[in-house]
Amino acid sequence: MPDTLPVARECVASLTDIRKTYSMGSLSVEVLHGISLDFMRGDYVSIMGPSGCGKSTFMNILGCLDQPTSGSYFLGADDTSTMPDDELSGVRGARLGFIFQSYNLIQQLNVLENIEMPLFYQGYPENESHEIAMSLAKRVGLETRVHHKPFELSGGQQQRVAIARALAVDPLIILADEPTGNLDSRSGAEILDLFDELHEQGKTLIMVTHSDELAERSARWVRLRDGLVESDERRA
Repeated sequence: MPDTLPVARECVASLTDIRKTYSMGSLSVEVLHGISLDFMRGDYVSIMGPSGCGKSTFMNILGCLDQPTSGSYFLGADDTSTMPDDELSGVRGARLGFIFQSYNLIQQLNVLENIEMPLFYQGYPENESHEIAMSLAKRVGLETRVHHKPFELSGGQQQRVAIARALAVDPLIILADEPTGNLDSRSGAEILDLFDELHEQGKTLIMVTHSDELAERSARWVRLRDGLVESDERRA
């Protein structure tokens, strides 16, 4: 019998020769010096490197929070590198989910309302938003806490809310910035277990971390140094 051919995976993000220069008065500082990377659907990637290597700048571009000085960034089929701000904001809200170290929840809203926020901005009907948010609250184990405010939750529970919020619009990519940085070891392990589940379900996760231990959970490691890709490895 003929060998089974590998199934081609869809490229969800393609960055080519990405450069970023910041101007400070008469001084120009190039932070990214020509990064080219492709991310495939279902990738679980850790972005690593020492402080000042360009990780934050790179993630801001990947998250459509900033644009490169030159180079192209295709998110799906769309080149985001030349989009006007309003169009870029729309793409960011519809295709990307964000998980921050400090959770970034709205303190005045309860768990359910925080999860619903991305759906509100995307114009989902209220009943559909409520149904999706309830399903996601259950998915992250918070179905009994949906009426609690963030300050009534532990750090691990707040990060679970942030994960549910990131999943609300079924994004193309989930971006996580040091997602366990403010958590104790037990809560951090629970969050990483949840990331493993999402990866097994085919979600695309890209995580910035300083921790080799956290990176070991991912399937691909991209190391940056001095604004360049130093290495790009996949787990066997």
